[in-house]
Amino acid sequence: MERVTALTSTDLWHHYGRTHHATDRTVPDTFRWAWGQDCGPGPDILGDLSGLCVADLGAGAARHAAHLAVRHRPARVVAVDASPAQHAMATDLYGHLAPRLQLVRSDVVEHLRAAPDTYDVLYSMFGAVDFTEPRQLLPAAASALRPGGRLVFSTLAHYLGGAPAQPDVEHADIPARTPDGEPATMRRWVLQEHVWAKLLDEAGFTRISGDLLPAGQGPRAADTLLFTAWRGPLP
Repeated sequence: MERVTALTSTDLWHHYGRTHHATDRTVPDTFRWAWGQDCGPGPDILGDLSGLCVADLGAGAARHAAHLAVRHRPARVVAVDASPAQHAMATDLYGHLAPRLQLVRSDVVEHLRAAPDTYDVLYSMFGAVDFTEPRQLLPAAASALRPGGRLVFSTLAHYLGGAPAQPDVEHADIPARTPDGEPATMRRWVLQEHVWAKLLDEAGFTRISGDLLPAGQGPRAADTLLFTAWRGPLP
């Protein structure tokens, strides 16, 4: 029988990315915001990061954060992830990039709530925004940004099986595995564009924009929603 397991009680990301970790230890030259990583805009959409404080929300093995730390001259990039296994992989791969890259094992909402007016840029690439109750995460993100700071995130525009995104703030239970291999589920929020826009507005963001990035040609291709929102007022 499948077990429904909360992310906070066991590491449902224990198995994720292990093959990639074993075969590729480099800092990526770039990345793409689209689901398939084969099309769409790259990291430049974040703007000029020189001297800024940036956080990756749900950073996984911190490959994107490492790219930004090495190639975009920020003051600091903080890669936040709650998974012990993902944090361990990130430390093994990129711990040597400290202090410009800071690897933090923490619940993302708790981290943001403890860091008011700290960040210039927050971003999530199919990360914590997808897997965290948005009515908790988005207000915490707004409070952690400095006035005029921005949040950028990519998320699925529809379910991977092709079903449409939710018209309300509802999660789906998706398959996962516990560290010992037992079947489990975790929550994922796949929401329509207008739902995300309303949530961002309610959290205090302004200048909210959403773009649809069409799917590429891969076997698990999916459309992507790419959002940018600002904490007002602008300086």
